[in-house]
Amino acid sequence: MRHFGQMAPDVRKRLFHQEPCSFTADSPARLLSVALGATLYSPATRPSLADDILKQGARGLVSMVLCLEDSIDDAEVPVGEENLVRRLTDLAERCDIDVPLLFIRVRTPEQIPDLVQRLGPAVRLLSGFVLPKFTEERGIPFLEALAAAEAAGGHRLFAMPVLESPDLLYRETRVQTLEGIFRAVDKYRDRVLALRLGVTDFCSSYGLRRGPDMTAYDVQIVASVIADVVNMLARADGTGFTVTGPVWEYFRVQERMFKPQLRQSPFLEGQAVELRQKLIEHSMDGLLREISLDRANGLLGKTCIHPSHVLPVHALSVVSHEEFSDAQDILRPERGGGGVMRSAYTNKMNEVKPHRAWAERTLLRAEVFGVANEDIGFVELLAAGLAD
Repeated sequence: MRHFGQMAPDVRKRLFHQEPCSFTADSPARLLSVALGATLYSPATRPSLADDILKQGARGLVSMVLCLEDSIDDAEVPVGEENLVRRLTDLAERCDIDVPLLFIRVRTPEQIPDLVQRLGPAVRLLSGFVLPKFTEERGIPFLEALAAAEAAGGHRLFAMPVLESPDLLYRETRVQTLEGIFRAVDKYRDRVLALRLGVTDFCSSYGLRRGPDMTAYDVQIVASVIADVVNMLARADGTGFTVTGPVWEYFRVQERMFKPQLRQSPFLEGQAVELRQKLIEHSMDGLLREISLDRANGLLGKTCIHPSHVLPVHALSVVSHEEFSDAQDILRPERGGGGVMRSAYTNKMNEVKPHRAWAERTLLRAEVFGVANEDIGFVELLAAGLAD
């Protein structure tokens, strides 16, 4: 797997100063936690689940969650389990197939060993489980079940806890809940790939729903939770975890609406401006702003419920040439003692010690998502992906 691997080599060469690296499901957890990118959720009941996995993987998707929880009716769980096992078994029987990182979102701890046993050899396609409504009390049984299933099956399995409990939202219980979550995930640190934010559940506790022109950060009660989660669980001192961005619920933009114009010259300035205007007019601008705010607030990747969200998330994850230049300058060995320098772009000051953690995170993102050429920005990356 590699981000933008669906693009032709000559297109990647034109777009990237440094191309994204290749990785597999067996790569180190630190790299995979950044590589998740846009994680697409799909109900486990879909009859076309196996074909959907292959189709989205061919389009550039890197991580996918097969959901047995909120996306399906309570009565559909047995059918969803059966369908999931059957479709993954079918996929595993095909030779030489590449699939995204696959995770199953379960409802109860007991489902984890049961599904691993029912999958049999097909468990090799699975990267782990998504654990809903995670708190210390509720989460420990899930993590214990995952550890036991991993030991029994001999296959590495990661956990992605979802932070969506009302106790995390309410001011009077938030700090205590976050402290408990940290104890739980710290105990199983080697198995926790990332923490996911369940913003839809946060909003439901107050009967709220953000519109397509608003980001999660415009909803103050939600923004305060995100800030506290990052504060206590995503520190850059070695104790933190990757925390992913919240879901974007709107998907009016369809790829086909851009195709005619992109067949012409997508890299021309006029076309880029026109494409940007189309995105704004069709409610994608809210998503773009939220992705930018995710990264500014310490989040990596994003939960997605529609394929049209995947490319924007990945395009905005590419490191700009300017960011890359600054990060390299800050981390030069001769700068180990600290100090301040003017950036190579001569538009800012880089302070070695305060900016070191940022630079390290930036170079890791550059390894996974690549570094754009000097004259390439988000619009060009998006246009090339849509034209592919």
